[in-house]
Amino acid sequence: MPPPVIYNWTGCYIGGNIGAGWDDTNQSRIATVAGTVVNPPQGFGTGNGYNVVGGGQIGCDYQFATNWVVGVQGMFDFGNIDESHVNISFPTFFDTSRVKDLFTVTGRLGYLLAPNLLGYAKAGGAWTRVDYSNFFTVPAVGLSETALGVDRQGWTAGFGVEWMFAPGWSVFGEFNYMDFGTRNIAFVAAPGTVNAASVLATKLTVDQAVLGVNYKFNWAQPLVAKF
Repeated sequence: MPPPVIYNWTGCYIGGNIGAGWDDTNQSRIATVAGTVVNPPQGFGTGNGYNVVGGGQIGCDYQFATNWVVGVQGMFDFGNIDESHVNISFPTFFDTSRVKDLFTVTGRLGYLLAPNLLGYAKAGGAWTRVDYSNFFTVPAVGLSETALGVDRQGWTAGFGVEWMFAPGWSVFGEFNYMDFGTRNIAFVAAPGTVNAASVLATKLTVDQAVLGVNYKFNWAQPLVAKF
């Protein structure tokens, strides 16, 4: 008979993933870049977008107390998540945003449901970059103002399941929530426009669901989870 397979979760790994991302953007005009305060703020509306995302991850895990696994991970996903919505205060305008790529650094804590099956939760920091644009539609569609390459920072939390189908090789599925809070963003007026550009309080959240594969470089002696 062949010897039993022994699974070891201690080590560093590298891998890739693919999935989907959804964003939720809410904007309100609170001032103009010329210094005029808008009180009460003017709601510019809410929009949702989604798109395919994909990228890679790298991290290290340590198996302890037989069935527990703790680790750190960095994950980067490419993808442009676009949304567009009608400006509720100025219905002849519409606003767009593009979330460009997502980067997270998280800690992870998991429990072995079986020697080769890990359930885990993760939390940490999140970063992205966003392009914002506002357009008018009368007398024709044209660019009104932009805020391009806006860096956003926030936090993330998620959960998932990872299955080691062969020593060193695993597949996983996970869901992550990212909250980038509310940031006051100063726009730049497009050439030829006459109105002062806006300062918008902009809230952003992103949901992400991915499937992926990891290859682990073990550095420790094999461990066997006991059940």
